[in-house]
Amino acid sequence: MRKKSSPVKIRSGQIEFHKLNVEERDLRDIYHWMLTLSWPQFAGFVLSIYIAINLIFSVFYYLGRPCISGMESFPDAFFFSVETLATVGYGHLYPNTFYGHMVATVEIMVGMFGLAVITGLIFVRFSRPTARLVFSRRLVISPFDGQPALMMRVANLRHQAMAEAEFRVMLIRNVFVKEGEYMRRFYPLPLQFDRLITFPVALTIRHMIDEKSPLYGMTTEDLEKSDVRIMASIVCIDTVIPASVQSQQHYSWRDVHFGHRFVEIYNDIDDHSMTVDYGLLHEIEKVPEINAPAS
Repeated sequence: MRKKSSPVKIRSGQIEFHKLNVEERDLRDIYHWMLTLSWPQFAGFVLSIYIAINLIFSVFYYLGRPCISGMESFPDAFFFSVETLATVGYGHLYPNTFYGHMVATVEIMVGMFGLAVITGLIFVRFSRPTARLVFSRRLVISPFDGQPALMMRVANLRHQAMAEAEFRVMLIRNVFVKEGEYMRRFYPLPLQFDRLITFPVALTIRHMIDEKSPLYGMTTEDLEKSDVRIMASIVCIDTVIPASVQSQQHYSWRDVHFGHRFVEIYNDIDDHSMTVDYGLLHEIEKVPEINAPAS
């Protein structure tokens, strides 16, 4: 009988996938796994490994007494291990047997390789570009230039303009196929514009809902029935590093608000400057009714 492993949980947006019958870890993935840890987790992991290595070598030193001159207790063995791992050596404790020299040699080699690995990991974590790009928490559908449009906001939180920004939006929904079952279908949503040469602050991305749009004629009830989900992505170049950065956002049908629009965040100061209120980035309001002119 095939041995079943515990499920591996992977979260993508608002959905959590449980992978069954797969290996949880591979030795080749340790480097990648360590880069995915948060800084507190990374610091805790490195500290745990550091203490574990010193404890292991302390046991070898303590069991091999009197391999270290001046060592009288286990704490002495532990702190000698700390000094040896760091290749410091204060001279008060030192190996005085062949066994002690061999264990110290092995520990020095472990310390040198370990320092190189940790230095490389810290350098990669510091130098790795991060995207400070944020999407609005909600989507709105309202008229724009006389035609209904799906709209979302995206903002650059850095204080330097990004370059060559590329936007993509995809709709996912259940569709009843001829075989008599529901299948998940993916629909790329064409945008009013999907590229910008420079992306300094914030903007609204729009998908115009026409006869070719998968959202054409749909209501909130239709979105719920089809379990509609929308994924948005932005890829651009951080001009300071420079390097490509990417951010994405997942929405469900509950995040779509019909008959609403985003609150205006731009205000003119003069002919050459304006304010952008990031505090209103996620705020929406109902679209006011337009009364027909009296005849």
